Amino acid sequence: QVLLVESGGGLVQAGGSLRLSCAASGFDFSTHGVAWFRQAPGKERELVAALSWSSKGTAYSRSVEGRFTMSRDNGKKRAYLVMNALKPEDTAVYTCAAGSGGGVDAAVVAYEHWGQGTQVVVSS
Repeated sequence: QVLLVESGGGLVQAGGSLRLSCAASGFDFSTHGVAWFRQAPGKERELVAALSWSSKGTAYSRSVEGRFTMSRDNGKKRAYLVMNALKPEDTAVYTCAAGSGGGVDAAVVAYEHWGQGTQVVVSS
């Protein structure tokens, strides 16, 4: 059974930090590209960060670049998103996704496997 399970979300004050984790199982995580998407109420899902299978390719949305850092540990089958200097506009459900293409892609359709998401709320 393919599973992606996110953890680490919660309530934090503006300026604070959170570390999200994504645990993968049921597929060959080491060959898949991985991404974090987020969706705020009333808004479309957007790419936050993406990382290729080798970690050599990365992409960040302009709104988080310099504040968020994505990484992965293929041995542990996990991906991470460290979020610093959080802002109220970062409030959203953050979802981990994996795609067999292995690269960095902003398109939702590039990812076959999706987690359930973890809520992040940033208070002002």
